[in-house]
This record gives sequence, structure tokens and C-alpha cells, in this order.
Amino acid sequence: MGKFGDIFDEEFFIYALRNKVNVIRELPKDVLQRFDYNISNIVNLRLKAWSSPTYYIQTVLPKLLHLGAVRVAPFSNRLAHAVPSYIQSLRCFANFEALRFSDPIRLLAENMVDRMVKKSSESGGRYVSVHLRFEEDMVAFSCCIYDGGEEEKHEMDIARERGWRGKFHKRGRIIRPGAIRMDGKCPLTPLEVGMMLRGMGFDNTTSVYVAAGKIYKAEKYMAPLKQMFPRLQTKDTLASPEELAPFKGHSSRLAALDYTVCLHSEVFVTTQGGNFPHFLMGHRRYLYKGHSKTIKPDKRKLALLFDSPDISWENFKRQMEDMLRHSDSKGSEMRKPSGSLYTFPMPDCMCKQTETGIDNGSLIQL
Repeated sequence: MGKFGDIFDEEFFIYALRNKVNVIRELPKDVLQRFDYNISNIVNLRLKAWSSPTYYIQTVLPKLLHLGAVRVAPFSNRLAHAVPSYIQSLRCFANFEALRFSDPIRLLAENMVDRMVKKSSESGGRYVSVHLRFEEDMVAFSCCIYDGGEEEKHEMDIARERGWRGKFHKRGRIIRPGAIRMDGKCPLTPLEVGMMLRGMGFDNTTSVYVAAGKIYKAEKYMAPLKQMFPRLQTKDTLASPEELAPFKGHSSRLAALDYTVCLHSEVFVTTQGGNFPHFLMGHRRYLYKGHSKTIKPDKRKLALLFDSPDISWENFKRQMEDMLRHSDSKGSEMRKPSGSLYTFPMPDCMCKQTETGIDNGSLIQL
């Protein structure tokens, strides 16, 4: 697993938060001494997910003050969605302003964006980005059936066993690929993504950037998408092998390159759930002040349409245009009480809020 500084600009993060939180790189010697200079001796607090600020003050803070240091693992989703505005504003600032990618990632990513814009000159530098989740592990985990052949079944059985060791063969577990597809849980194939986009009105002059890992049977499955969109680019076509060499074998760093190119696209198309599209949608909403265009297809509806043998192209096109209009209308969607701040930064991160008696600029130092 990479360190924070491998992905993000550590210096900038510390500097950006300097007037809000005192971020240190290593523990003071007097604190380390208490743990025999071995951080694995530091107590690990397994905090409840979505804990309130009161829980931190009443339960975590006393232990921190008593011991001098505590560890928190797992770390994600440990703070409630609903918190006082001065805490929320700090969370917004840390996520959308203080975080930026490390120099090696940022410099190459910016060059890739410039190249994508130049290759999209006929459309005024605008391009569509697609997050395509059709890697072997995604196809295997979904338990969906694609070409249905013996070769696919054999490959998927091996991939499931390698990745999840017996999870899919537990007694009493029944897997229904057809029901999974009808529930909209199957990863879209490149062909399905291409048909959806063409149905929505994107023609073969549209510049498309595909963000993805190693696509399952790429030569076979990517061919129709490339045929429909000849101006298709990926990180492997925008950057040279020499430029990508330092990132090979580091999936998070490669994903950061994809993330940046998608961030600056005119339209972002998400085809499957996960942290990447959820954070990206929120970042784009924040960056473009609610005016980002995101296409989040109704995959249940898509499954019905793709599996309808008698549907006409005109009917399919009309359904896709309706789906596009519905997606476009949600550019500045407000966060619901249970919604993630990182996906829906409106209004918490995008509207000025004040809370009596609170100094938002005060330094937090423990």
C-alpha cells in the first residue's frame, strides 16, 4: 500500500491547513518514548462508523490526552454526515482545497489533459470521459454472464478463487446472473456504453477518454467502442510508455491520472459504483459550482432495453435522450441528510454558512 505522499502533495496539504490544524509528519520523541519507539504499540481505537463529534470529545479525546497518541483503523467513514458547520467547513476545505496530487502525478496528468484538449480541437477542446469498470476482477465479482462460453466460465472461476477464495462456493449461496443483470448490478460492456452514448446523441466525431484498469479481453470487447468512437483515447494513448513507466504496478497512481483527465472533461459518464466516480462527481460539482455534466445511467432500464430483441433504434434513442435529460438536471443536486458530502458538496461546501460563537479560522492543535 502506498504512503500518503506517494499520491498526494504532503507539503501542500500541511501548508494549506496551517491555520486550521497542526499537521505533523512524525510523533515527538517524548510521545514515541512512551511506546518504546514502536508505533505498533500505540493503542488502535476501532471507532464506530459515522460517529458524532460528541463521541470524539467524550470517548476519544480523554484517551488521546491520557496516552499521548492513538491510532484509528479503519479510518474511512468515522465521522457523521451531520456535524456543526465549523467542522463541516474544515472537512470541505481539507477535501476540496488542501488535497492535490503529488508533483509526478500532477505534472503528467496536466500534460495528458492538454493533449486530450488538443485532440478535441474540432469540438472546441471539449471531450467526454467514461469510467469503464470492465476489468477481469469486476466481471468476476459481479457473477454476470457475458459471452456465456466455457472459456469465460473457466476464467471467471479462476479469478473468483484467486481473489475471494471460496466466497462464491459457500453452501446455500445461489447466484442468479439474470436477476443480477435485471437489478442493474452488472458492469456495462464497452459495446453497451457505446450504444448508450450513440443513443444519447454523441456521434462518431465525439472525443472520448476512457478511464479504466486492464479491460477484460480488451481486444475483443473494446473493438466495437473504438469503431463507434474513432477519437477514443486512454492513458496509454495520451502518455508514452516512458512517461507511464514510474506508475506501472501502482494502481492508485494510475487511477489518479485517469481521475484528473475525467475531472476536466465536459461530460463525465459513470458506469458502476465505487469511490472513484463518487468522489469525482462531488469534485466536479464543487469545481464547476454545480454546473458539471454527469451521466449516471439507469442500469435497470438499460438491461431491459438491451435485452429487448424487437426494440427499434428510434425507440431506444428516445429512451436514451430521456435518460440524458434526467442526468443533466442533477448537476447541482443538494445533499440529502444521509448523502455523502464528498459526492454532494452542495450546500455544505458551496454556500457560506456562519455559526454564532465559532471562529472558523481558529487553530486546532492536540
